[in-house]
Amino acid sequence: MSFGSVKELLELSNEKNKEIWELVFEDDYNERNVARKNSWDKMRVMWTAMKASSDNYDGKIKSHSGLSGGNGLKMREYRDKCVSGSFIGEVMAEAISVAESNACMKCIVAAPTAGSCGVLPAVLIPYVKKYNVDEDRIIKALYTSAGFGQIIAKRAFIAGAAGGCQAEIGTASAMAAAMLVYLEGGSGEQSADAMAFALKSLLGLVCDPVAGLVEVPCVKRNVIGAVNAVTCADMAMAGIESVIPPDEVIDAMREVGLMMPGELKETSEGGLAATPTGRKIAEGMPGIE
Repeated sequence: MSFGSVKELLELSNEKNKEIWELVFEDDYNERNVARKNSWDKMRVMWTAMKASSDNYDGKIKSHSGLSGGNGLKMREYRDKCVSGSFIGEVMAEAISVAESNACMKCIVAAPTAGSCGVLPAVLIPYVKKYNVDEDRIIKALYTSAGFGQIIAKRAFIAGAAGGCQAEIGTASAMAAAMLVYLEGGSGEQSADAMAFALKSLLGLVCDPVAGLVEVPCVKRNVIGAVNAVTCADMAMAGIESVIPPDEVIDAMREVGLMMPGELKETSEGGLAATPTGRKIAEGMPGIE
């Protein structure tokens, strides 16, 4: 991707009088040397797969480990009773459902990773249902999220093994926040602020999967990432600006990740994985030493 910073992306957007999604779209088909339709159709496939990862959720199925499954159904049944309201309840239900689908080896979209696959669809699917958004606008929103995600990947990292869960759930939350601002009719600058809010709100989040599986606490962290994205988008739409520039937030995430000990970066040697219960679960898993 040709964009090295959020600042550069915003400046180009203002200079060319084009929205962020359009710049990312053009960059994609030019970089891959494919037709415009090829790029657009590929993103449409991503959206179709996201919907399928939700539609195909089966609350009666448990993961092979037995650690995941059924909680998405519980949340779906409870969503209208949520203190936070039915929309956030729907977001929570979708986040758990899609993340559990991943644990149960069903098809998901790694956006940006498999471990954070529930965040974007959890924000997008309920929003589309509530506001009846047309497909073209959905695809444009996904290009917007992809643009910010690619910059984070380029300046920092998106893998838990490299930077902790702040790099996975944090990036997914940042992408979803920027995407939601676009859907709400916000500016590129507001999308950037929402991205910054989301990323810095999860700064320092460790990656500590129990028994090395992307289930505990990963599934529930998808909920945190999705709800965080909604609140951050709302702050940006209210006109609140990030005191720390978005690029500096990304760079700070990178520095925090580099300082993070290896025990907290997907090795299952620290955090929740190292608790007495976490170790007991790991000891009972076949093939895990």
